[in-house]
Amino acid sequence: MMQPINKIKKYLEQKGYDGILLRKRNNFSWLTEGRKNHIVLCEPNGVADWLIFKDKNFLITNKMEKRRMLEEECRNLSFEFDTLITEWYESSEGIINELTAGKHVVTDVPFRDWKMADKDLSVIRSVLSGKEIENYRGVCQDTASILEQTCKELKQGMTELETCALLFRKALERDLNVQVALAAADERIFKYRHPIPTNKKLDKYIMIVICAERGGLVANATRFVHFGPLPPALIVNKEKLARIDAVMNANTVPGKRISSIIKEGIKQYGLAGFPEDWKLLHQGGLTGFSSREYLATPASTEVVMENQAYAWNPALPGVKSEDTILVLSNGIEFLTETKSWDYLEVKYGKTSYLRPDILVR
Repeated sequence: MMQPINKIKKYLEQKGYDGILLRKRNNFSWLTEGRKNHIVLCEPNGVADWLIFKDKNFLITNKMEKRRMLEEECRNLSFEFDTLITEWYESSEGIINELTAGKHVVTDVPFRDWKMADKDLSVIRSVLSGKEIENYRGVCQDTASILEQTCKELKQGMTELETCALLFRKALERDLNVQVALAAADERIFKYRHPIPTNKKLDKYIMIVICAERGGLVANATRFVHFGPLPPALIVNKEKLARIDAVMNANTVPGKRISSIIKEGIKQYGLAGFPEDWKLLHQGGLTGFSSREYLATPASTEVVMENQAYAWNPALPGVKSEDTILVLSNGIEFLTETKSWDYLEVKYGKTSYLRPDILVR
């Protein structure tokens, strides 16, 4: 499969652009096949820029970052490049302006009056190469593993923040950057579909959500733990939700319009007796080099392509289901399925799907 640098060159040729400025961390990782470009984890932009032309490539950074970038992050890349250096207290804008004078250049972040191209790049980078798929499997398995280990080590009386601290420690040990960590205990699960962790102490029931990144690729998963027997209403809802989730995942096949997948999910919400609940939380969408490249809606015009990854996250009162999947020519692969969790089996058509159950402890 074509390397990212060649995909970008082809894009420039097809669009008639002379070059592209890449400043986002995820585009840096994509272009360099997994290298890192961050200092501040909450910043979307990195500490080095790529300026890619049809015939030449430039890495632009400052003296403070130069040695590490060249010795650790940009060694043995599959393409040649020149390095341009500024002082740490200087802007790189002057260099960029000089190199692009008189040229038609686009960008992945707002810069001057240049056209934004990140939406186009999202489509290109979302179709994963064989190497990216191999790396993604590792990211997803590690992410699911630390999430499930955290669930199995939890103790009643721990706060949601303590729960996430345990999760973060495990993530750091595996070189995972946590982009999203949500936790809700007991009644907070029923009140909030997007709950950030608080000092609320766990009594019987907890939800933990993680989106973790390594090499630019983001894994997404949610798991639940309940101490003691499940209430009857929760048993009913988890089985209804597993059906909704299985249907959405099963319909994620090459050539399928995204809007139709959402509409299939909405239909299942209605059959489950919760026709409006899909409006209380976004239902997920395309993932890969972002936790969501976009959020799918009933009006989405995009079409599923082979070797893309998706993460759907339907929810009903007290329950939510989320895993990262890879779309293959002959079906889907649940990248965050570990086989060491409890699962519900849902049959849809002629196929049975395993969806994560609530872990009862």
